[in-house]
Amino acid sequence: MPPVRPTQNPARGYLLAFCSAAILSTTAPLIRHLGLRYHLPALVLAFWRDVFVVATLAAVFGCWRRDLFRVARGLLPFLLVHGLVLSLFNIMWTLSVTLNGAAVATVLAYCSGAFTVFLARWLLKEALTPAKLVATAMSLGGCLLVSGAIHPAAWRVNLVGILAGALSGLTYAGYSLMGRSASHRGSDPWTTLLYIFGFASGFLFLFNLTPGWLPGSARGLGDFLWLGRSLTGWGILFLLAAGPTVAGFGLYLVSLVHLPSSVANLVVSLEPAFTAVIAFVFLAERLGPLQLAGSLLILGGVAVLRISEAWRPAESLPDGHCGTPVAGASGKP
Repeated sequence: MPPVRPTQNPARGYLLAFCSAAILSTTAPLIRHLGLRYHLPALVLAFWRDVFVVATLAAVFGCWRRDLFRVARGLLPFLLVHGLVLSLFNIMWTLSVTLNGAAVATVLAYCSGAFTVFLARWLLKEALTPAKLVATAMSLGGCLLVSGAIHPAAWRVNLVGILAGALSGLTYAGYSLMGRSASHRGSDPWTTLLYIFGFASGFLFLFNLTPGWLPGSARGLGDFLWLGRSLTGWGILFLLAAGPTVAGFGLYLVSLVHLPSSVANLVVSLEPAFTAVIAFVFLAERLGPLQLAGSLLILGGVAVLRISEAWRPAESLPDGHCGTPVAGASGKP
């Protein structure tokens, strides 16, 4: 008997995706502090971040929701691949930042919105509406402005760097689509989060055992304890995992219960705009005219999506909305 899917609420989905973007935007200052203060290798940081996410979720489930540990055996191979995609995104993002710099890497990663729109059309048969195309263009244009990557100097990168950046966007799009498919298969979003971060931790451990192959990987087993006896460093790393990572990724997966992956991904592209605001408030970094324009452009893209769907008849809403048959609900991705 196929699993019963939760009741879908598009308005709630938009709110959850919006909150996810706001929460995820707080991770950059914490990661920057760990890198600058402790010089923690990027892939070691990613490994411990995922481990602490699993530990946090396991503790919460053990105390209040033990039923969330249960997952259908037939779903485990899918979640294993989902975890692999998550770990590959972490690696591609790290390589992109290393080779391209933060501005170009941010733009290339947020190409995921465009990747998701078209991959969702191909794999999940989600509707490719004019509003989605307009929102995609606005989202990418806004990311260009917010990140500062419109300056020619930011694009003086090598072919390997560009490829890594593009793959970071593609793997994040894959993560988004697989999260949507997991909700179709009846997996609770929080259960999905526990298992994919658990599998990603294992993959990141293996990737860290390739010294010299990937920038930012451990040079030996001793590097996994890079922070040593620094309780402050470990505390910040745990806070990064237990706070913005669990809440941000968790709310994003929950939003996929109510929204098509293409729409949710475009809403989450608000993250660079939120990051710019946080930098202004807490780091005294002033927002330039182009950054302000980019933030408004990204917000405008989300508004285009929401307004266009509000005016469409219920029967013509895209995949994932109330009253519409959902591609993949029978278990197909």
